[in-house]
Amino acid sequence: MQNIRGIIFVTFSMAAFACEDAFIKSMSRGIPVSEVLIFLGLGGMIAFGAMTYMQRGTLAPLVHRDMRSPIMLWRNASEAVAAMFFITALSLVPLSTVAAVFQATPLAITAGAALFLGEQVGWRRWSAIGFGFIGVLIIIRPGSDTFQLAALLPLGAVITIAVRDLLTRQMDASIPSMSVAFYGFASVIPAGIILAPINDPFVMPHGVEWLIMLGAIICGVSGYYAIVQAMRIAETSIIMPFRYMRLIFSMILGVLIFAERPDSWTYLGAAIVIGTGIYMFLRERQARVR
Repeated sequence: MQNIRGIIFVTFSMAAFACEDAFIKSMSRGIPVSEVLIFLGLGGMIAFGAMTYMQRGTLAPLVHRDMRSPIMLWRNASEAVAAMFFITALSLVPLSTVAAVFQATPLAITAGAALFLGEQVGWRRWSAIGFGFIGVLIIIRPGSDTFQLAALLPLGAVITIAVRDLLTRQMDASIPSMSVAFYGFASVIPAGIILAPINDPFVMPHGVEWLIMLGAIICGVSGYYAIVQAMRIAETSIIMPFRYMRLIFSMILGVLIFAERPDSWTYLGAAIVIGTGIYMFLRERQARVR
């Protein structure tokens, strides 16, 4: 029963993240990316600050002794850079393409863990990583007539999010998840400030734009909360394949809202990335059993 609840939570989480991406893409049509980053950062800070207070009756958990540690500072820096890459990509690249490339994140995390944390990765998983990134190249197709330089932005997001997650593994386990999320959103604000000089001038949101922004914040916070709940109550091996539902939801939203038409190469590349990701996870599980 707990695994079924976990599947429901993770599926809801992926739908929420896909909706958040769609809201952000819609926002970026009329609001500079720098401004989107700042508002999202502020909204996330307020949401997780409020959730911390409701759960603990105090904001004290946000002031953890390790919040100024080098690992935490580097983690927040990678979060900021990842947000710049990802949200800029959403503003310039089809939603379905961004979502497809983003599925390579687990491959990048495994490669980083092997290279920098000394984790043992056999030749089969290295082969899966290699094939997975061939899938990414099929999606973005550098050198083709349809290639756009902006298609490299989601790949930048994949790499920096992998760095963030590898640093998260090194953090003190006593740091509350809500605090990590609070400072993660806080780091997005300076990212927006850094981009401001090279973006369009500030635009005051109005009417529907405020609602779209609120929708993005609600979906982002809800998705985060749901994935945390899923990881706590269900077996990782059961819920992991359902994380790829985000790509399906994103492609549906891309077609319905933005009139996107992913070509057969995008579908092929996405299938390779997802297939290698699932294969690699199964190999990791077998290695742990041994």
